[in-house]
Amino acid sequence: MKVYIIWLIGVILWNFGYPTAAPILDVIAAILLSFMSIRLKKYLKL
Repeated sequence: MKVYIIWLIGVILWNFGYPTAAPILDVIAAILLSFMSIRLKKYLKL
């Protein structure tokens, strides 16, 4: 659950920080945040 909350905060920060970003940048940001959450799960061993 912690990893999901961190991922959600990242998505919210991205959307409010860059509201005029092109759709492709939103996709790239979502992919990067997904990779980050996978690595965080391995690091935290959840």
